[in-house]
Amino acid sequence: MNKLTKVGCSALCGSLAVISSANAGEMTVTGGVDMTWMSLDSATTGNPIGIGSNLTFKGSGELDNGWTWDIAVANSNASAYSATTVDLAMGGMGTLTLNQGDSGNGIASYDDKMPTAWEEAWGAGLSTGVKTVVGVGAANHIAYAAPTILGVTISGAYAPDMGSSDTADKGTSGDGSGNALGRGYDLAVNINPSLGTEILSGLNLFAGGHIAEKGPNNATYDSDLMEAVGGVTYAIGPVSIGYGRSGFVMGNKHGTSATEVAAYKGTMYGVSFNVNDSLSVSWGYHDTVVAGYVHSSGHRGDPNARKVEVESMQIAYTMGGASVRIAETKADNTFFSSGSNKDALTVSVGLAF
Repeated sequence: MNKLTKVGCSALCGSLAVISSANAGEMTVTGGVDMTWMSLDSATTGNPIGIGSNLTFKGSGELDNGWTWDIAVANSNASAYSATTVDLAMGGMGTLTLNQGDSGNGIASYDDKMPTAWEEAWGAGLSTGVKTVVGVGAANHIAYAAPTILGVTISGAYAPDMGSSDTADKGTSGDGSGNALGRGYDLAVNINPSLGTEILSGLNLFAGGHIAEKGPNNATYDSDLMEAVGGVTYAIGPVSIGYGRSGFVMGNKHGTSATEVAAYKGTMYGVSFNVNDSLSVSWGYHDTVVAGYVHSSGHRGDPNARKVEVESMQIAYTMGGASVRIAETKADNTFFSSGSNKDALTVSVGLAF
């Protein structure tokens, strides 16, 4: 971690000054590089070498009333801007977040909570077409997380316009009259019912829902879009297991196409084992199934084209700031194309600072 400089809160987020004056904060930068080698069975690989570099600038400080703030600006590969989050921790009043470009709030934080040694089953480099919940993470939004009480944490998020692009300060996205989507709402809950017992300390139950209103004058949707996710994870000693389900109502116009999807549903589960503090292994599974079509006749094609399945075996070894990860991933009927089966071996070396 490299310390850059000390800055005042007003240099980062002048809006906080209306709440209370702030002490000088601190700005740091973290990041790393991931180098991968991918081998694809029965497919053209081309150059198998990939390099990803990421930097995140983080600032923090404290207000006179004891509240604290944090800001993170993330840059992805080739130093391209990715996301900004501003968190205001209000003590016993919870945490307020302003978010641009980051999908880690609302139900997107529950898109796949299955235990894993490295990445989600669908996230190890093989494109599969599996659908995961996104919620308001696709748009500028405001999020709030209530304080945890008796192991229960409730959070919510709101996006004024799901169909708009990210906007800078002093800017707006316009009236949105032509947007296909309007306001978006997320509500999520995580429960750790340990009740002070060691046997339940590793148990977590989670659930969340999302509604995106159809926009004015849109030509795409007949109804609001809806997403839902729920599941359970449990860790005891070196072993962690998990299971979850998801569902999607797409809101697409009825009667337009026999292949237009009305709804999806998904299943995920996985298990991981920490061999020691440095070495871990895991197996994960995730699928997406077409649950219905908008056309009255339905789709009469190959039933295999209704389901995408992906599973991944992974192993990870960490040595200080260096990590070596290997994933063997298999996907069937990718992007709902019957017989489009793929296998990939991914070897990754990561260096972090």
